[in-house]
Amino acid sequence: MARKKKVQSIGKGKVISFGITFLLMATGLYYIGLNYVPQKWYETQTMMPNQVEGYYVNQWCTPDFGRKEAVLWDMTRVDCLTKDYAIEFDFAKKWAESIGQALYYSKMTGKAPAVVLILTSPNDYHYVKRVERLDNGIKIFLVKAF
Repeated sequence: MARKKKVQSIGKGKVISFGITFLLMATGLYYIGLNYVPQKWYETQTMMPNQVEGYYVNQWCTPDFGRKEAVLWDMTRVDCLTKDYAIEFDFAKKWAESIGQALYYSKMTGKAPAVVLILTSPNDYHYVKRVERLDNGIKIFLVKAF
């Protein structure tokens, strides 16, 4: 008589445990990707950290590129006005304020809205994701200051 081979079965508990572990890992990777990786690579300049906003405007908005502190008819000031863009500079944590100002300056000048987000730490990339989620045609530039 032939001997029957004993087939080892995987316990139901191990399968469930593996499934839960896999889902938790996949969810964690998705969360990290959602918060810290921009949808595309933006034009980024690296500059000296721990400076005031005006420093970054002066370094980025040179006279051959655009006009700094352009005063509009209602006495508001565009940080940098170029032939194509009305650009607002702000630190990344003030992303919402910069969007509002850029949209206003765009409306007042007839130029496309743009923001320059000043990143002071690697964690600031999640603010870039917030601007991306709006998907309203705002051009994004980044200044890496860390």
